[in-house]
Amino acid sequence: MTEQTASRARELEKPIIAAVDGSAVSYHAAAWAAVDAALHGCRLHLVTSAALQTGYGPAPLVTDKDVELLRRDGERVLTEAKRIARNAASGDTAEISTEVVFDPVIPHLITTSREARMLVLGSRGLGSLRRGLLGSVSSALIRHAHCPVAIVHSTSATDTVSIGKPVLVGVDGTRNSEPAVAFAFEEASRRKVGLVALHAWSDMTGPVVVTEGWERDAEEVVLADSLVGWSERYPDVSVRRILVHDRPVRALLGAAEDAQLVVVGSHGRGGFAGMLLGSTSAALVQSVECPIVVVRERATEV
Repeated sequence: MTEQTASRARELEKPIIAAVDGSAVSYHAAAWAAVDAALHGCRLHLVTSAALQTGYGPAPLVTDKDVELLRRDGERVLTEAKRIARNAASGDTAEISTEVVFDPVIPHLITTSREARMLVLGSRGLGSLRRGLLGSVSSALIRHAHCPVAIVHSTSATDTVSIGKPVLVGVDGTRNSEPAVAFAFEEASRRKVGLVALHAWSDMTGPVVVTEGWERDAEEVVLADSLVGWSERYPDVSVRRILVHDRPVRALLGAAEDAQLVVVGSHGRGGFAGMLLGSTSAALVQSVECPIVVVRERATEV
């Protein structure tokens, strides 16, 4: 077995992990994760936490009966999530495992993310205020997980209309977006759809300033260089390039209306080495309606 083959085999052993809590949006996340696991031929692992959220003050007294009730409720949530996942994957034989944990969900998922292909989360759970844009679990994981994190909002985008739409990737020409480009090409290939590579280079607010030709030419080179080699590696993926003098968030939000999945790096040109999440990524995960994946260049220790 060659080193490359062995590496591929190890990668296939890594599961996609989806966290569920009984909320509608977490079930949408389970459905999306099931479809992606089937596309990759890997295991889907559904997990829910039965840990009590104690907050401040003394911890409540928990009896063995309480623990058993919490476990049963967790199993009920997982049974429903597994049913939804099976239906979403249209009978594909991808393995689905389940787990009820009694540890706080955020540190548990951060730890397990070291051996996961991807984490999939709903944008907010049962404990989140309806006015909140992003739940505490999803907000923490996109900053600290050791693998890509998919955030699913009000739809799993697995319907017959959505699955024909392209994958959208934000490209900024830095090393931080390279893993996102690689991830996006693979997803587009497996989903048998096109890829839209968008590069927006203006951070200005207000009216758009007319751009000199030389500046646009330079940005065209940035976009082209970012895609070098990928079309050859994925000849089945048709690529549409979008070059726009606009704020990246606004440009990507507009393009996301006709995408089934958005892929971005954790931070862009304005970020620095220790940054947990860039302003563009942070704004997009709260605003896009379709699923979005944040791909980090490297994990951040907590």
